[in-house]
Amino acid sequence: MSAGGPEAEIARIAAKAAHERDTAAAGLHVGQALRRKEDPRLITGRGRYVDDLTLPGTLWAALVRSPEAHARIVSIDSSQATERAGVHGVFTGQDMTNLQAPLPMAWGPPGVEVRNPPHWPLARDKVRYVGDPVAVVIGEDRYRVMDAVEDVLVEYEALPAVVDPEAALEEDAPLVHEELGTNKIHEWPLEGGDVEQGFAEAEVIVERRVVNHRTSGAPIEPRAVLADYRAGSVTVWSSTQIPHYTRLFLALMLGISEEKVRVIAPEVGGGFGAKLQIYGEEILIPWCSRRLGMPVKWVETRSEHMATSHHGRDQIAHVRMGAKRDGTITAWHVRILADMGAYNMFLTPLIPSLGAFVMGGCYAIPNVKTEIVGVFTNKMSTDAIRGAGRPEATHMVEVTLEQLAQELGMDRLELRRKNFIPEDAFPYQSATAVVYDSGDYEKTLARLLEHVDVDAFRREQEQARRQGTLRGLGFSTYTEICGLAPSRVAGPPIVGVQAGFWESAMVRVHNTGAVTVYTGSSPHGQGHETGFAQIAADRLGVDPSVVEVVHGDTGFGPEGRGTYGSRSLAVGGESVAQAANQVAAKAKLIVAHKLEAAPEDIELRDGKFAVRGSPDKGMSLADVAGEAYLGIDLPEGMQPGLEMTNFYEPENFVFPFGAHACMVEVDTETGKVDVVRYVAVDDCGPAINPMLIAGQVHGGIAHAIGQALYERIAYDENGQLVTGTFVDYALPTAAELPSFETDRTETPSPVNSLGVKGVGEAGTIAASAAVTNAVIDALRPLGITYINMPLTPMRVWEAIQEAQNGGAAA
Repeated sequence: MSAGGPEAEIARIAAKAAHERDTAAAGLHVGQALRRKEDPRLITGRGRYVDDLTLPGTLWAALVRSPEAHARIVSIDSSQATERAGVHGVFTGQDMTNLQAPLPMAWGPPGVEVRNPPHWPLARDKVRYVGDPVAVVIGEDRYRVMDAVEDVLVEYEALPAVVDPEAALEEDAPLVHEELGTNKIHEWPLEGGDVEQGFAEAEVIVERRVVNHRTSGAPIEPRAVLADYRAGSVTVWSSTQIPHYTRLFLALMLGISEEKVRVIAPEVGGGFGAKLQIYGEEILIPWCSRRLGMPVKWVETRSEHMATSHHGRDQIAHVRMGAKRDGTITAWHVRILADMGAYNMFLTPLIPSLGAFVMGGCYAIPNVKTEIVGVFTNKMSTDAIRGAGRPEATHMVEVTLEQLAQELGMDRLELRRKNFIPEDAFPYQSATAVVYDSGDYEKTLARLLEHVDVDAFRREQEQARRQGTLRGLGFSTYTEICGLAPSRVAGPPIVGVQAGFWESAMVRVHNTGAVTVYTGSSPHGQGHETGFAQIAADRLGVDPSVVEVVHGDTGFGPEGRGTYGSRSLAVGGESVAQAANQVAAKAKLIVAHKLEAAPEDIELRDGKFAVRGSPDKGMSLADVAGEAYLGIDLPEGMQPGLEMTNFYEPENFVFPFGAHACMVEVDTETGKVDVVRYVAVDDCGPAINPMLIAGQVHGGIAHAIGQALYERIAYDENGQLVTGTFVDYALPTAAELPSFETDRTETPSPVNSLGVKGVGEAGTIAASAAVTNAVIDALRPLGITYINMPLTPMRVWEAIQEAQNGGAAA
């Protein structure tokens, strides 16, 4: 035993395992496409969502929401509503003055002024977007309270609204927050190298106005909250991605000691960032439960979700890319105007900056500058939606690069290859001082071209054009920054998020050898219960079927940070691996003691902790657990039990990458775009479960194709939402999408012992540029050289008509 006792020896053995990537290579489960453990209950209707939960005496809540985009609240008359049978109360913002703080905004970068007016769960004096809540009705029946909402009479004094972010910065623009004297939220730059010198050296400069329009997360399950306050404590069930943060801010805002707050995220039917938020309803419903002394429940309608769950994207970028005639890119400058909507929410002003950190993409561009201006408008707030700043950045880079290739008369793949960061340059420090962990961009592009015969496509394209059909081929080669994140970088000192970004795990072996893993990561479709079970099982010598993964409940397990930014596996999974290594290390000490062997001679083989060279001398995990819990004959100084808790703080982000290709057909009569083939090659490091990777990539591609061709949150000039239902907001279905063809390469990350990188946002980050480039490629014979998303039939048809009539289509 080492001088530090059992704890030091456990740490030594676990650390050795963490640095040996092949520790679990002899296992049977990591790398296998095991079916998801979650799916049987979900596909047979046995999942438990917030809407499935009802407590005795539960009351229902419905919200009175503003029909005005901008108005003063003159008066609120709730007398008719309170007289309705079964209504227990109507509350307004003036009733909630006992809140300890407004809703949180967690970003405050050093040296940057971020204007952040207070945002309350119920509006107090003014409403600032359609859907802004002004009152809540509580009653015994869901439909009765929705009827009672109509009885609450609110008198508004309408004010001018501003919905165009460019117009919002004009001198005479209506002010969303009059007390600020401006609609500008902040200015944030990030520069590396000398951009102006880079443009001076350029022989060709391409400039474009790139629009990344507003979208909705649109998960299958809208938001829902159930709260039960009793005896000074409150339990809240919420469809959230961040239960531990929700608990924290509930405690702070309601003035309740944090240990008396429990938040449970049961099944979460999709999040996509839309549930990475501290919403007013998550504070309001527990407040009502405390006020009335009864459980209160609220379930968002689909139209409420479209209007009042935060939106994503909504950036206008003016971009310039400079290059030599041989294709060497010398400078890249992006000026982003980001429409933040009416309020700063949890991470609202941060989101565009996340793209700035990888604005150079997978290219060795020596001079890069991003300038971001955030602006208030009379619309719902924007915040993180799948990819959160990275899809916008990749879209800018990849679309502009293909524009540059056309200007140079150069093959767009050769232009990419000429500027790729070479494989032997990793770890690579970009112009903006971001260190990319690993990459091999040539390899993924080469693998893609094994599936896509460009020359054959060009022949088919020409033949189709002669027959009156326009076909196009577009590419996107990307990298992204994810695995959020090293706290020393993403936290207050540098990026400015007022939080740490570690993740926790606790691995408990029961007396029988069954295992429970508690994770601070909180899934909403990613497959944690399967992937994390595979990781733990191989390190402990058991089958994943006996590993239960517990998540989403602040009443069990250690403090956690939640799921977002493709961090689940690279941070949460690594924490599970380290905790399991620590348990295995303790098991080895116990086995060495019982079998009178040296700890370093104990290895995990064929489901047993055995003495190296003596396969018959060994103990199963159940045998070890029995000794650990009996506690009679353990190594000197060792405590009984067999469980370990781990907090993992990553040293760096991780940087997955890939190459995508999209083939489209465009109907010149209607402008309709059909995606006829989509091929994706992604690299997220070694696979834990290839089936989970495929599912994430498929979903991500569908999400981005939806934005590129169909989806758009639209407001009219008066701030009225005109895409408030799925009748108006077009989500793609299986009928609009081809069967995606996917492949992978594996380039391990040196950041974590698993070698893994995130993949949940990869498809979304890559695909919108591939689709847009394909449509432009199809339309180029007509003289159309550029078009912005969304590439709806109307927009494409108008561009075709303009080109055919001799207009300046570009």
